[in-house]
Amino acid sequence: MNSRRFISFAILLIFMLAGFNGNAKTKDNDKDKITIVLDPGHGGKDFGACENGAKEKEINLAVAKKLRDLINKELKDVNVVMTRSTDIYLTLQERADVANDADGDLFMSIHVNSVDKKSQGRQSVKGSSVYVLGLHKDQDNKKVAMRENSVIELESDYKEKYSGFDPSKDESYIIFEMAQKRNLGESIRVAGDAQNALVNMAGRANRGVRQAGFWVLWATSMPAVLVELDFICNPQSVKYMTSEAGEDELAKSLLCAIKKFVERRN
Repeated sequence: MNSRRFISFAILLIFMLAGFNGNAKTKDNDKDKITIVLDPGHGGKDFGACENGAKEKEINLAVAKKLRDLINKELKDVNVVMTRSTDIYLTLQERADVANDADGDLFMSIHVNSVDKKSQGRQSVKGSSVYVLGLHKDQDNKKVAMRENSVIELESDYKEKYSGFDPSKDESYIIFEMAQKRNLGESIRVAGDAQNALVNMAGRANRGVRQAGFWVLWATSMPAVLVELDFICNPQSVKYMTSEAGEDELAKSLLCAIKKFVERRN
């Protein structure tokens, strides 16, 4: 697909998404529950990053399920929707479709980070980061987004489904540069609350709130964040993330951010 054709396609998609957002029902907070959509990244044939005897898809799901249970227990007026609650494979667009069909108020995608196997110090790199949709501010952000977006390559017809979007090519990311930003402010607030809690409650090193071009954040019609809990390539981080105590602390940290979001909405 040449650049002119891709730009035309990008503009069309953005207007389509804008139209969808405009038609979404307005919630009456006195009558309708706030809906939180939790998205455990990867699943099924898509293992995500795998190192130190752990699989990303399993860490993501374990933390998301504990977070779901905490929300159900502590936030009675909040509805929780899971994009997956078992080990199944979903495309990025299917995840966004679940969130949009549920008329979600907040989308939180849960992941585990990693770095290239050729990188020095990869067994000592550590820390949490929370992403919102935006341009790649540096090469690290770009690499994370490209890795997470590359899951679409598991789909045999991904070039047709995603209309020429290639997760490995810079020019594909023009759609994120052009995307509407009406949800960006609230996304940044949620990301900041989540990042602070991951650092102060779960003791994770602080890698900050970042912006990058994640398809699943762009395709959702609500405030949306993508959480990288810690690094699976670090043996100590894996030990923590796969422990009962670690899962509990990570889930409670994310619950703290969701509580603050709910307070703002109410």
